Amino acid sequence: MASTVLLFCFAMGFFTGWRSMSGVALVCWGIHLGWLAVAHTALAFLGNPVSLVVFSLLAVGELIGDKLPQIPNRTDIGPLIARMVFGGLCGWALAMNGHAAVAAGVACGAVGAVVGAFAGFYARRAITRRGVKDFPVALIEDIVAIAGGVWLVSRF
Repeated sequence: MASTVLLFCFAMGFFTGWRSMSGVALVCWGIHLGWLAVAHTALAFLGNPVSLVVFSLLAVGELIGDKLPQIPNRTDIGPLIARMVFGGLCGWALAMNGHAAVAAGVACGAVGAVVGAFAGFYARRAITRRGVKDFPVALIEDIVAIAGGVWLVSRF
């Protein structure tokens, strides 16, 4: 069971590597819907309605901003560190709810974010270099990241 939970932590980090704010927003929604529990823990702030609104708005803003050409690459050091932090945070929440080692969950989430960031960046670049427009590729990436994240947080 613990290995499955850690795989989920890695996968949530992977999707966070694609869309940095979506993972945390989905964890907040998972808490709001009762799928995840964080009360009386260091992550209790994620269960606050303000966190739900703020992270949801940031996630929507990122979904829009991702389509703009002036946005830095997700593999640049700043965006990559943010993805690692948020991936680790998501891993923490999932590991805690899955009764797995929290440190391992944080590590799996952070590593998953790095792998996801680079995999998503190079896959998207390879697809668009073959003549496919960037916008539909980005939309598919959005859908997969959100649907995958919802599926993951709903398993607890």
